[in-house]
Amino acid sequence: MDNPTSLRERLYIIVFQTDTVAGRRFDKTLLLIILASLVTVVLDSIDAVHQGYAGVLAAIEWGFTAIFLAEYLTRLYCSPKPLRYAFSFYGLVDLLAIVPGILALYYSDAQYLLIIRVIRMLRIFRVLKLSHYLKQANYLLDALRGSKQKIIVFLVSVSTLVTVFGTLMYVIEGPANGFTSIPTGIYWAIVTLTTVGFGDIVPKTALGQVLSSLVMITGYSIIAVPTGIFTAELANAMRGEQLRHECPRCSKQSHEHSAAFCSRCGSALFPG
Repeated sequence: MDNPTSLRERLYIIVFQTDTVAGRRFDKTLLLIILASLVTVVLDSIDAVHQGYAGVLAAIEWGFTAIFLAEYLTRLYCSPKPLRYAFSFYGLVDLLAIVPGILALYYSDAQYLLIIRVIRMLRIFRVLKLSHYLKQANYLLDALRGSKQKIIVFLVSVSTLVTVFGTLMYVIEGPANGFTSIPTGIYWAIVTLTTVGFGDIVPKTALGQVLSSLVMITGYSIIAVPTGIFTAELANAMRGEQLRHECPRCSKQSHEHSAAFCSRCGSALFPG
């Protein structure tokens, strides 16, 4: 019979290691459970479905809560540093996935129905658990990190433009035409520059309409800038992934971009 230490190590491999057969099976199973729980949440938000199948949906939800609770306790049990996992981002997300379901069991009175609805909606945090299994999202994260400074500069430039345009429109149109303050003018500039165009505030004078046309043309000119920045960084991230080498000893293919040693066997990736 296995001793507790070996059992804990085996559970750690299954729960935390995604490059093993058992780990991949565990991840796929948990992914399906997460998606099923999200479908249950969405269906329960439909009044007709809730009225007709409230008991069935509640039983299914309790089952999902029990599964996620068992998963969370298992991760705490087999983690080398349970407190570190518990207070990590994913540990808190896992906790958010089960706490609302448990709390809802103790609020069954009619006067607390609104509170229950709010608590139950918090279960949508389970969707964040999907990021465990979307490995391709690393490309997006790398692209966001690489384009962060460029996008910040872009946002500062756009903020300057909308402040200038909003102030000019306040001066040109004035309170008589709905532009009661500079913040109102800035709001109009943001709506117009982003080509949303709510139409709640519109210029009435000829000069204001000319300025409005200029803002619209400027919006079309700059709206593709952040997309281009992000696309370029995304291409660089994917190109960097293609340049990665597999381990010459254990043939593991997935490593960090700047890694010099294999994360599985510790061998040098670029033996000299």
